[in-house]
Amino acid sequence: MLRGLLYDGGNNTQAWGLIVLLVSKAAGHRDVESSADEKKSGVLRTQRALAEIAEMIRTSHLMHNGLLNPDGLQFAREPAVAHNDMAFGNKIALLSGDYLLANSYEELSALRNQRIMELIASALRDLAESAFVGRRDAQNNPLPSPFEPLDRPIGSVVMRHDPLQPSGPLGSMPLTPALDDWTKRNVLSAGSLLGKVCQGTLILGGHGEQLQKKGFLFGKHLSLAWQAYLDLEPFLIGSPYSLEIFNLTSAPVMFHLEHDPSLFEEIDKGVNSIHDVDYIKVHEIVMNGPGVEYTKQLQKEHSQKAMEVLTVFEESDARTALSNIIVAMDRE
Repeated sequence: MLRGLLYDGGNNTQAWGLIVLLVSKAAGHRDVESSADEKKSGVLRTQRALAEIAEMIRTSHLMHNGLLNPDGLQFAREPAVAHNDMAFGNKIALLSGDYLLANSYEELSALRNQRIMELIASALRDLAESAFVGRRDAQNNPLPSPFEPLDRPIGSVVMRHDPLQPSGPLGSMPLTPALDDWTKRNVLSAGSLLGKVCQGTLILGGHGEQLQKKGFLFGKHLSLAWQAYLDLEPFLIGSPYSLEIFNLTSAPVMFHLEHDPSLFEEIDKGVNSIHDVDYIKVHEIVMNGPGVEYTKQLQKEHSQKAMEVLTVFEESDARTALSNIIVAMDRE
């Protein structure tokens, strides 16, 4: 079951709702009125609603990101017909995404909690900002940006602070432009929302500010570990995705570009369309570089950080389930 949640989980938003519910149950609730059913399940009605809100926002974001620019595409069949079909598909995706987003606002307002409203609003701001980070092709697909020269050896170790959470260092991996870029993109596009929803569910549970911050950290680190896990999939030996199009801003590619900037010559062919890039060539080059191993290290670091946060919760089936999700992502 865990494998099913994580494998190809880039579009599996249901897992986000599950994580929010598990965090709610692991933390329990205090000094909050609850019905007999809520006491039995360990999850408040408002916490279930917040989990649904997270799923709807995430799904609407994926729908909106899936819109295509017909003017930037070449069609094998009648161009005018294909162009009209594409435009119609865009309208359906746009309206569907807007419908989910509007419903999430309605459920959010029904919670009648100003602090939750502020958290989700800031997460939506981060989602919008993520669409403007770095270079893009004509279809708004992300492309790696040239890195600024390092002012220290690439292997030097520094303590780095995490975007959107300046409360302390994230870890001891070398701070590099590629790592900064990857972290910023993925905190804005996913980590912020999951982290703030986990924080929000603890607010609804009546918990203090200290535990709320732990909830944010758990959601953020779990999201980044999850993204690193997904970024690795196309670069694992024997993976069915090895020769399919993958994200050019995935961690293995970004880290390899820092190691070997000559790969930009191939990636820059995708300025008009990422489909102009020779993905087989990029895959082969990255497989023979250090990017894959560095991504495994990155994934393990975020997994460890998420696991550390879990220790603040008492032992329970919910905490064990969250721990198992993290363990399922570990790679040798």
